[in-house]
Amino acid sequence: MANSASARKRIRRNDARAVVNHARKSRIRTFIKKVELALSNSDAQGAEEAFRAAQPELMRGVSKGVFNKKTASRKLSRLSARIKAIK
Repeated sequence: MANSASARKRIRRNDARAVVNHARKSRIRTFIKKVELALSNSDAQGAEEAFRAAQPELMRGVSKGVFNKKTASRKLSRLSARIKAIK
């Protein structure tokens, strides 16, 4: 249990940030799933459009500190390679 006032504030702040970060991660995962769904249906056009929508969302997650930059780049690279393979 936190003993100082600043530690109690930090706990409250961390809880609030966890909720926001969880929402951001969930939103990004949804965008990625849309790309993967189009890929599983062999829909190159739909996958390309979903990828274009997912790309800025993932990079926004990086700028907000939800994902590491290299993690986001790796995910985008792998999705892009899969889209290229079905074209």
